[in-house]
Order: sequence, then structure tokens, then C-alpha cells
Amino acid sequence: MNRSIIIAIIIAVGVTAWIASGQIDMSGDGEDTAGNAAAATNTENVSEETATAEYEQNAPKIMGVRYLTFTAQPRQREIIVHGKTEANRVVELKAEISGRVKSVHVNDGDRVKRGDRLVSFDVKDNEARLQEAQALVRQREIEFNAAQKLNKKGFSSDTTFASAKAQLDSAKAQVTAMRIRLNDLVINAPFDGYIEKRSAEVGDFVKDGNPIATIVESDPLIVTGQISELQVGNIEVGGEGSAQLVTGEEVTGSVTFIGSVADPETRTFRVELEVPNEGYKLRSGVTAEITFKTNSVKAHFLSPAYLTLNDAGVLGLRAVGENDIVEFYPVKILSDTPDGVWVQGLPETVRLIVVGQDFVRAGDKVKPDLFVAEATK
Repeated sequence: MNRSIIIAIIIAVGVTAWIASGQIDMSGDGEDTAGNAAAATNTENVSEETATAEYEQNAPKIMGVRYLTFTAQPRQREIIVHGKTEANRVVELKAEISGRVKSVHVNDGDRVKRGDRLVSFDVKDNEARLQEAQALVRQREIEFNAAQKLNKKGFSSDTTFASAKAQLDSAKAQVTAMRIRLNDLVINAPFDGYIEKRSAEVGDFVKDGNPIATIVESDPLIVTGQISELQVGNIEVGGEGSAQLVTGEEVTGSVTFIGSVADPETRTFRVELEVPNEGYKLRSGVTAEITFKTNSVKAHFLSPAYLTLNDAGVLGLRAVGENDIVEFYPVKILSDTPDGVWVQGLPETVRLIVVGQDFVRAGDKVKPDLFVAEATK
């Protein structure tokens, strides 16, 4: 065999064996590949750390707050109006006939019962007139009985009988009129009360319609006020109320009247509270502050320090809602007391933020912590 061919074969076999063994000298390229892989890994680690740092820096911070749990309680709302006391009835008694005052039976300030005599007029000839009328009745009765018997026997016409009946009725009417006139000669008290003023004196000649006395009924006493059109629908006749008088007395009673027509100038309605006044200790015309009780509603009692304003200036409270998200509830103050305020507008049970409420807004996520202190009732 040709020597050159043998050499070529040997070289080919050697190259083939060398390639098959994977020992090609690529040390330079291998080192570069490994270096590139390590560099890529380091770059990825740096990017992840940078991204984490940026996220932590830009992520919203969770504010820690403290809360208390409040549950709604029944609360009877109150409406306060200013008014005054008034007598239940004030009547000026007047003469029904003309005559001279014979005697007076009461003085100013006297207490009287219904039917008590106040003033008496001189009877003069009125009793004689009554006796005359009664005598005429007896005469007409005899004439009527006779006409009735004759009419039954057919000796008298129906016209004659009817005339006798009419004359008898007329005589009886005269007796009734005279008795009424005699009764009018005495002025009696129409109801229990006291005499505010007596106008008639003994010897006065009083004409028909002239004032005799003023009688006042102040038990019960009426406390009146004007309630606004926005609140009048919250009270009803029969409801409870109380009044604080400027003289220091405090009385309670029930609503007896609510006006149905508003005052055209003030757009308010008259309301009356009836209170007992045994012994007439309370006086009419005294300034009073009236408090009316309304229907019971659900409300929360809390410290006014928990109240806050939202960005729109609305008064309300911030609470911890679901998933610890802050919620804002506008509220209405029902009443303010030295111990706290009653508010309406919250859920029946709510976790109110009592510490940190001014540093969070609705929609913020917070880290709530129960306020360890005695809760306000």
C-alpha cells in the first residue's frame, strides 16, 4: 500500500478518535461561556433586589390605629322649644240682665268651686212677676181642662180647644222666662278656679253685657310653645313632655294639642303641654323651656372627641370595616350631654377608630388594635 495512503488513514482514525473522546481543545471558549452565565446570574440577583427595594419604598404604609366596638342602643329623641305657661281657661263673666248689685260673695284671689255664688243682683219685683205668671198658669189650666171636656162631648169646636191649649202653653212659657230671669240675678262660677278680678261692687248698677268678674282655671296648667315645621311631625297628641320654668320648677305632662295651621310669619305650629297644678302653685305667663319626647330610635352614645371631619367638611366618624379598610360614616347628633353625645347614622355594631382617626382616610388599609381602656357606655 502506498505509504501516503497509510499515513492519511492513520491521521483520519486519530482525528476521529479525538473528536469522539470530546477532548477538543475549546478551553478558551468554555471559560468565556461559564463567565457569561455567572455574570447573567449576578445581574438577575441585583435586579430582583433593586425591584424589591423599589416596591418596599413605593408601597403604601399601613397606619396603626386603635378602635372600640360600639353597639346601638334605644334612644328616645327630644325636641326642645321655648314657650310660656298659660291658664287652661280664662273667662270674663258678664251680666245677662240689667240691675243693681245687691251683694258680692267673693274677692280677688278667692278660690271657688263650680256653682258658687259670685255676685247677686237686687230681686225687686221679679219674684212678684213670677208669682203672677204662676197664677196665670193655674187659670189657663182650668180653662184648658174645661175646653177639653166640652170638646170630647161635642159641645166645643176643635178651634176653641186648640186656643185654650195655646194660652196654657204661653202662660207656662212666661213662668219659665221669669225663673230664668231670677237665675240671672245671681252670677255663679261656671267651673273650679280662682277669681283673678272682680269688677262689680255692691250698689253698682250693671247693664246687660257689663263685666262682673274674671275667673281663671289653672289646674291643669297649659305650657305652650311654637314648634318648627321640620319637627312637628315627630310629636303626637298624647305624647310625653316636660317643662323647665324660669322660676325653677320642673313639671311633666302630656301633649293635648298640636296646631294644624302654621303661623304665616314664623312657619311654626302651636303646641300645648298639659301639666298638673294642684294648689295653683304654678302661675300663668311664666317663661318655660319645653322638652318633647319623640319615638325611640337606635343611636350610639360616645365621646365627642371621636368625631371628625372628612375632606368635604362633613361631620362623622371613621371606623374599621371589612379587610381592615377605613370607612367614613356621616352622623347626626341627636343630643349633647356632659357625659357624651348621642349620634345617629352608624351601623348597629361598629368598630370606631378612637386613636389615629385624623391620620387616615376612607379606603385606607390600617392595622387595627383594640383600645385597652374602659369603653364609654
